[in-house]
Amino acid sequence: MRPFAPIPAAASTASASSSSSLPFSAKKRPAVVAPAASAPLSEFAREMQAGLARMPRSISPKFFYDVVGSQLFDQICDLPEYYPTRTELRILGECAGEIAKQIGPNAEIVEFGAGSLTKIRLLLDALESPKRYLPIDISGEYLEGAAARLRADYPELAVQPIAADYTMPLVLPAPMPGAGRRVGFFPGSTLGNFEPDEALAFLQLAARMLRGGGMLIGVDLVKDPARLHAAYNDAQGVTAAFNLNLLRRANSELDADFDLDGFTHAAFFNAPLRRIEMHLVSRRAQSVSLNGETFGFEEGETIHTEYSHKFTVDGFRALAVKAGFRPGAVWVDSERLFSVHWLGA
Repeated sequence: MRPFAPIPAAASTASASSSSSLPFSAKKRPAVVAPAASAPLSEFAREMQAGLARMPRSISPKFFYDVVGSQLFDQICDLPEYYPTRTELRILGECAGEIAKQIGPNAEIVEFGAGSLTKIRLLLDALESPKRYLPIDISGEYLEGAAARLRADYPELAVQPIAADYTMPLVLPAPMPGAGRRVGFFPGSTLGNFEPDEALAFLQLAARMLRGGGMLIGVDLVKDPARLHAAYNDAQGVTAAFNLNLLRRANSELDADFDLDGFTHAAFFNAPLRRIEMHLVSRRAQSVSLNGETFGFEEGETIHTEYSHKFTVDGFRALAVKAGFRPGAVWVDSERLFSVHWLGA
């Protein structure tokens, strides 16, 4: 979804003139610095500390996905308001035969941000003798469990999970003897979570990694803002719990002291920039301690946690060309909510 105006309670939809700059974001206050800890900090600790120190405050959405966050995201995918997952699954199911012809026999599939490994099953069932599946995900514990279940269901398939940040350069295992094309799989419109320059950089990285093969990628499309707003502000509050879990994780893993009742979820569609924005909004003036530093929040001040950019079909194809891919077939649902693209590498 994997991507907010200062709102003290429920989120509201921004007007077309909304800016992603929020009123308190421009105010800089020095943090109270204590002596640095001697032990090296984890990546999560470093990025959380840096994200709270800068203005506007932000943290990468990749840190949503601990075990609890991954489970919450799976729940989001089943929500009635959250159209992307079921629409993409319907496209993959209805068009699996055509997609399999593009990929070819004996393929090795590399899935970026694999998660629960649900969508890959539709591809595996349609492919001719797939050789190996290489799921990459930052949540190693969650990935191992999902990979074990996939191995049990596909005993002839080599399943080799890789716990890593797929946005960073990776050295993949050498192709297996007799393997066909190496094909990337990037469903869920996760590309939309990146800033535009980051999206281009990732696609360029993937094009180099998959040279001679291809990429199957799901891309969410621009649509009615009301439908977008509902998808990221579900009635059951699961998306809110997913967003707030980032603070719970910081408390648990980094010994931070976020008051989970002191922050609320906010998401809105920024129409000029064609993106959903998610924030955690401080309900009141408060302070948070992390790794010996104290960070003050004013009421209404936010931590930006995710973007979810939306695309047009032609706009995405132009981006793919710029990244070094050759755009091929495109599959779109009847309501034009979502698209799946084949890109030659």
